[in-house]
Amino acid sequence: MNRDAYTNAVKAINNDDDRYVGIAFPLGFNVEGRLFNQTKTVLEQAKSNLRNLLLTTKGERVGQPEFGCNLIDILFDQNIADISGKVDEIIREAVSQQLPYIIINDIFVSSTVNDSNQLNIQLEFSVSLQPEIFDSLLLQFNMDAQY
Repeated sequence: MNRDAYTNAVKAINNDDDRYVGIAFPLGFNVEGRLFNQTKTVLEQAKSNLRNLLLTTKGERVGQPEFGCNLIDILFDQNIADISGKVDEIIREAVSQQLPYIIINDIFVSSTVNDSNQLNIQLEFSVSLQPEIFDSLLLQFNMDAQY
């Protein structure tokens, strides 16, 4: 299947309310009792795929040792002066290698005022199929939590 035919097929699925694009992350039962929550649009699926990529450490996924990013390894490292820059670099590199159809527009890194052990990463992104439509993903990491 050539690229144009593939793009047209994806657009058709994306615009059809009776079809699903994929499985949402995290896995679990949905309101209809089905085992997996499903996504209706490419943007919804991209959000699940992005969350999965960023929360997976390289080498963790069987059969795909390069999938993921080592974000967890640097989040609370006290030796990194510019944590925002390092987080930005790691995320953009992982997305460009593993999910090239996702366009990262902005990455915001902040710590919570009330809890210095928490780091928030918010991404604003779109997909190449519809670059004018944006979504955001918020990841909250707590140094005291078990991952």
